[in-house]
Amino acid sequence: MIKSIIKATSTDDVPALMEVLDGTELFPSDMLPDMLAPFAAGETEAFWLSCHVEGKAVGFCYTVPEELADGTWNMLALAVHPDLQGRQLGTSLVRAVEEHLKDEGQRILIVDTSSTDDFALTRRFYAQNGYEEEARIRDFWAEGDDKVIFRKSL
Repeated sequence: MIKSIIKATSTDDVPALMEVLDGTELFPSDMLPDMLAPFAAGETEAFWLSCHVEGKAVGFCYTVPEELADGTWNMLALAVHPDLQGRQLGTSLVRAVEEHLKDEGQRILIVDTSSTDDFALTRRFYAQNGYEEEARIRDFWAEGDDKVIFRKSL
């Protein structure tokens, strides 16, 4: 395992995290500054954590509260630079999110992903980190591409 530091994401992390997004293609990297802005300004309950290796942001996690639910949060994005995947950095980010939410008295963390073969490693990652498949919405993302919802009690 690589030595890393997990901390709140800052606007200084944006250029490095855009590289992460360009490498993972999770979503277009040019969306990141606008997505991060409410958190950076302290205007939202949602939070971002970044994983730093040798002083550089190499991964992040974005988590939001579920509206109209008591203590339920949704991990909307989790990414680690492709060159560093498989080295427990994603697990470190997830554990940090879980600890933060537990400390705040929250109850449940959910995460959505795809049922396609391209996301088999993602589904295995969540299962290995204690998440259970809770639901599946057939053909959600596209014909033949189900939305798979994982859940973990905190």
